[in-house]
Amino acid sequence: MNSHKLGAYVAETIDLAPPARAEAARPATQPTAQPRWTHIHAPDVRASAVHGTAWRGLRREFKVFLSNPNALFGVAFLLVVALSALLAPLIYPGDPMEMVARPFLWPGQDVAYPLGTDSMGRDVLAGILHGARISLTVGIAATLLGLSAGILIGATAGYFGGLVDDILVKFVEIFQTIPSFVLLVVLVAIAQPTTGTVTVAIAIVSWPTVARLTRAEFRAIREKDYVLAARSLGFGHARIIFREILPNALPPLIVTSSVMVASAILMESALSFMGLGDPNRVSWGSMIGAGRDVIRTAWYLTALPGLAIVFTVLALNLIGDGLNDALNPRFSEER
Repeated sequence: MNSHKLGAYVAETIDLAPPARAEAARPATQPTAQPRWTHIHAPDVRASAVHGTAWRGLRREFKVFLSNPNALFGVAFLLVVALSALLAPLIYPGDPMEMVARPFLWPGQDVAYPLGTDSMGRDVLAGILHGARISLTVGIAATLLGLSAGILIGATAGYFGGLVDDILVKFVEIFQTIPSFVLLVVLVAIAQPTTGTVTVAIAIVSWPTVARLTRAEFRAIREKDYVLAARSLGFGHARIIFREILPNALPPLIVTSSVMVASAILMESALSFMGLGDPNRVSWGSMIGAGRDVIRTAWYLTALPGLAIVFTVLALNLIGDGLNDALNPRFSEER
């Protein structure tokens, strides 16, 4: 039997840790660089996304508007009135207040004067066409002025809130405590009754409604997520008001503008009927006022310009209803 001498056993320490790498030599206090989002202010990317979505929504709303027959009738009639107003100087280049024939020619009695003549021998059709220029000009200009003032005041009050809101609301309430038509008559009576004066006076009595509507829309929108995101990006107040909030508050304002044009036409006609319109311009209201003394014997002198007012205001109201159906979010979701 072979015997072997066993030597002493020495235990070996095995290192299970991975070998040291070059990164271990880097100080632990040095932070790792975080990747930056370099496209946060990329105008092309943001513009393409926003405008593409807005265009798709606009096309959908445009289709909804075109599917409304009442709105289409209103647009068609308003286009006829606008075209007649534009072509009035070409169709009747002379003064519409000039006496051209014998008085009280009934409609259809003379081919040269299809709608007859008034008590002073003036052409009724020429007066209606030239009167459309005054009515539409005053209505559109007064609406634009009223919208501008109302949006500016209402947006400031609704966006900032606090003391600014309280002061501006009191200022609006002062105008709303005075009857609109009474204030309109006083303003025109104090100033010289011209087309410009009537336009500014109608705008003065029209802007408080727009201001309250704009304030309500801004108060509802100013806490939305995209407005908070715009503030976090450091955008200024003017940028947030006119680029972020105002476009989303426009639908009710657009609907209101159509009603404001109709109301302005009615106010101008009422002032002209009372003799407070521009005496050097013929308008639908002044034609009705001139024919009221002979309404029993020549009723067409008041009926024809009155029908022009009725159908124009009706067309504007139908357009407003169509815009409300197309721009109202609840109707859009149902469709």
